Order: sequence, then structure tokens, then C-alpha cells
Amino acid sequence: MSVPGIVHSTLDGEEIAARVSLGSDDELFITPTRTIVYRADGLLSDESADEYSHDADRLTLSEGRRKTKFTLEYALEGERSFSVPAGKTDEVLHPVLAGVLNGNGITGPGETVIKPYRFSELTLIVTSDRLVKHIGGAVWDEDFEEYQFGDVTSLSFEDGSVATQIVLTANGRPQRIKAPNEEANDLRERLQRALFDYHDVGSLEELNETIGVDEDEPASSGGSVDFGGGVDPLDADPPEPEDREVTAEQTTEAAGTGSGDPLAGGTEDDAATADSAVTGADGSDGQSGHSSARAAAETDDRATEPDTAARRREAETGSVFEETAGTDSALAGSESPQSATAESAPVAETDPELLERLDSLEESVERQSELIEQQQQTIDQLIAELRQGR
Repeated sequence: MSVPGIVHSTLDGEEIAARVSLGSDDELFITPTRTIVYRADGLLSDESADEYSHDADRLTLSEGRRKTKFTLEYALEGERSFSVPAGKTDEVLHPVLAGVLNGNGITGPGETVIKPYRFSELTLIVTSDRLVKHIGGAVWDEDFEEYQFGDVTSLSFEDGSVATQIVLTANGRPQRIKAPNEEANDLRERLQRALFDYHDVGSLEELNETIGVDEDEPASSGGSVDFGGGVDPLDADPPEPEDREVTAEQTTEAAGTGSGDPLAGGTEDDAATADSAVTGADGSDGQSGHSSARAAAETDDRATEPDTAARRREAETGSVFEETAGTDSALAGSESPQSATAESAPVAETDPELLERLDSLEESVERQSELIEQQQQTIDQLIAELRQGR
């Protein structure tokens, strides 16, 4: 792809390490020392090329629904920022962050940034030679930690229901890093592959065998201490005193005293209670018989009343239906002459002048539709340029 003339004049002989399309004709160019944001000529702005040096002390992102703002903070110049479409955030962050790490001397010559990961306030950057970790609101600043692959002595992963822990031992100190399961597999594969390539191994087991440190147990030194044979060692289990022993006979005698049946005296009261319950049941049977006979008689009297009411309703309903039928027949006879007259009426002819007016209105509508389409194209172009961060 060709490089715009204004960008070519800005390069000053530097090579372009990466370029990212920002939509339309806008592009982002990455060199070893700078990031160049190119804006093509549009409705809202003229053609331009802005430079951002990679020796920034801090890099932050401000993500919105449509745009993402990259802010580079410098010691002397202060803050400088540029915006890109929200869908291009990760694609732009990778080369920009790689340039900032290179500009600050964190990555060495020939070292490449494999991929950065952002988990809320945790940023992990996997390179070909190290793992960089930063915690905070910024994506990167001078308060970071790095673990060079040459110092790594162990690597393992602990799977969880929500997050995966990366256990990386470097310089004899284990480091635990949590990553959400949505991106943990990708991070695991890229980190393992980088370590495999660095140590020239093919599996995690082989890696741990190659970089593992053998921890020998310290040998015991010094001669044995002789306490002499004249003193007997203390007995750890002395016999119990004789006065604490309890014989089986004493236990049996204590258990036998005071035995009795506490429920023996209640049999007569239970029998009396049962007799009274039977007598009460006989009396209640007689009363229930009289009440059931009365209820049956009242039910028969009430059953005859609905039959009489139903007969009265049928008589009234029949008379109403007869009146309604007579009214319908009268209406049918009166409507028939009117319908015949409507069918015999002649159809009115269309006015030619009215047809001409309709034709002119159709032409006007077509012209307005064309104008609306042109305006819509202009609006779409404006929206596209606004989304590109202009």
C-alpha cells in the first residue's frame, strides 16, 4: 500500500513497523520512535499527520461507546491524546504499547511484543523474552514489574470456576496472577509458547524439567550428643494412682439402687378416661341422627322452587323472540328498494384536471426523494468522520 505524501515527509527516513486502518482513508503508522496518526481530507478537517513520541512516561485509555482516547503523558510536554474508533482499540493498542516499551528501553533489540492483555486494572504484556505486569488505572507507567524468561524456574496453572491462576516462579519467588477464564486459555497458550521458544522445549513438563532447580536437603552436621548411661530416661506414661480405679462391683451396685417403674401408678386413671370417652360418643350419635333428618326435609322443599322459576323464564323468553322476529322481517322489506336503487345508479367519470394534478404531485415527490437520498449520503459521511475521531 502506498504511503500518503504528508506521512512520507514526516518519516525522515524511518521505517514503518506497523500500520492500522482507522476507517475510510485514515490510518495509524508506527515507527520505532513515533506513532503517526494520519487523517485524510474530509468534510470536518483537512489532511493532517500528527506525531506522538514513544518516550512517554504513562499511557492511559479512556473508552467510550464510539471512540477510545489514547493519552500519552510526557515529562516536559504534558499530555497529548488522539482518538480512534472503539472497534479499533485492541488493534491500535498492540503496536502503540510495543513502541512505548521500546522507547523506554524495557524491551531489547529484536524483542517483540506478542500480545497485551487488559483485565480491569491489570495489564499483562507477553513478549518474546519476558512477562510485564502493571496494576493501576493506566495501561502502563513506570510502576511495573517484569519477569524475564531467563529467571523463570517453574510454570503452572490452577483452573478455577471464574478465573485461572498463573503460578510463575522467578528468582525463587512464586508469582500468582489471576486471569478471567474468557481469556485465560489464550494467555496460557501464548505464554507457554513464548517460554517454549525461549528455552527451546516442546512441552510444559519438559520446560519445568529444564528450568527447574534441584533443591537438595541440607546435610546434618556435628557429632552426636552423649547424655551418659547413668540416668534412666523419664517414663512418659506413668501408672495411674490406685485410688482412682473403680471396680465393676461398685458400679453395678450404684446402678441397681433406686430402680422402679414410674408409670405403674397410672393404669387406673387411664381406664377411667377411656370409659368416659365411649359414653360421650354414644350421646353424640343420637343428636347427629335428628339433625340429618331435618336437613333432608329442607333440601326437598328448596328443590321445587327452581323448577317453577325456570318455567316462568321460558314463557317470557318465547314472547321476546316472537317480537324480535317480526321486527327483522319489517326491516328487510324496507331495505330492499334502497339497495336496488343503489345498484342501478350510473358510475361518475374521472375529471381529467384531477389526473393532471396527481401526475404533477408524483413528480414532486420523486424529486424530493432524490434530494433526501443526497442529504442522507452527506449525513452518513459526517457520521463516519465523527466516528473516526475527527
